[in-house]
Order: sequence, then structure tokens, then C-alpha cells
Amino acid sequence: MRARDLAVAYEAVSVDSDAMAAARLMAEHKLPGLLVVDERGEPRAILPASQMVKVLVPAYVVEDPTLAAVVDEKHADKLCQALAGRTVGDCLSKTAGPPPVADPDDTALEVAALMAQVRSPLVAVAERAKDGTHLLGVITASHLLHELLGAT
Repeated sequence: MRARDLAVAYEAVSVDSDAMAAARLMAEHKLPGLLVVDERGEPRAILPASQMVKVLVPAYVVEDPTLAAVVDEKHADKLCQALAGRTVGDCLSKTAGPPPVADPDDTALEVAALMAQVRSPLVAVAERAKDGTHLLGVITASHLLHELLGAT
């Protein structure tokens, strides 16, 4: 099975998209992450749901997780306020590299290897042409596992 056969339409956001709207999109559709595209629709980054959760957690709790026990429920319920006024770009990891992009002719194993190498919950599938990159869709880790397990 080739990447083009595994790719499905998938939600994408831009770097300038509202972070709260992006978080809601992830939550409502139970997405493992979002594909971040530029103004031409070309893949630019992956925003994993785990990174969005990290943005919600106060820095002092990330540094010392034992402090999470002293934050009462009233304050914990307001964690999502950390997203107010922020963009998707603000939520991206500063160390995040470019998104994993598979060629449409890549095999399922090549996609799996790419996903494993960069530890991404999803891989974009795109054709590279002289006029830019044309996004065909996305392969999520759960979809890839489903297909691989079905093949056995």
C-alpha cells in the first residue's frame, strides 16, 4: 500500500490561526495533532495535541510536576485561559523541525519509519512540483496502525 492510498483529508490550520479554536478542533474531533500550513497551503509544522496540553500547564508545574498537586480544581479549570489571545504559532515548540512529509509513492513501511524517526502523530503526504508542494492528505499513526494490522 502506498502513501497516496493511505492519505485522508485532514484538518489544517495556519500559524496565525487562533490557538483556542485549534485546541477546540483537536478536542472535538479527537485529533492527535494538527497540520500547520503556510499561506499557500504547504505543510510547515505539526502541532501535536501533547504540545497544546503543555502550553496549558504553567511553566512552574512543568519544571516541578509535584506542584500540580497544590493547584486547586478552581484554578485547574481555568488552564485553557492560557490560550486566550495566542496563535498556533505561539504554541509550536521552539525546537520543532519541519513536518514529516511522505512522497505519494512511499510504502506503508517508509511512512512508518518516517513517523517513528521524527516521533510525529501524523505525516503529511504531498507531491513536490516546480510550483510548490501539493498536499494530498495526512496519515495518522492510528490510521497507519489500523491499515497495517488489517494487512496481517
